[in-house]
Amino acid sequence: MQRPVRVLVAKVGLDGHDRGAKVIATALRDAGMEVIYTGLRQTPEMVVQAALQEDVDAIGVSILSGAHNTIFPKLLTLMKQEGMNDVLLTGGGIIPNEDIEELTKIGVGKLFTPGTNTQDIADYIKDWVQKNRSF
Repeated sequence: MQRPVRVLVAKVGLDGHDRGAKVIATALRDAGMEVIYTGLRQTPEMVVQAALQEDVDAIGVSILSGAHNTIFPKLLTLMKQEGMNDVLLTGGGIIPNEDIEELTKIGVGKLFTPGTNTQDIADYIKDWVQKNRSF
C-alpha cells in the first residue's frame, strides 16, 4: 500500500464511556494507521460525514449502550447512500453473539468484544483494507 490505512474511531449516541475507544485508537496508531477519533455523542450522520471528509478506509464504532442493533444498520444505510461501498464498518463493545451474527449478515464487518487482543483488531482492518480497497 502507498499510504497508511485511515480509520475513523467513533462513539455514537449517549454512550459516554470512551476509554475502550481511546485504547483502540492508540493501538491502531501504534500499528501504523492514521486514526481520526470523533469524540463522544456523535450521530450516525456525523460519523458518516466525518468519514467522507477524512477519506477513511474503515469506520470503527465502540458501543457499550446496547444500541448496536439500531446504530450499525443506520450507519450501513447512510454509507450506502453516500456510495461508501468499499469502506469497512467494524466495531466492538458489549454485543451478544447472536446480535453479532445478525449484524454480520447485513454487512457489518467483524465485531470485537471486550478482551480481544488489539493486534487482532489491527490485523483484521489491515487485511480487509488490502483486499477490498484500491489505492
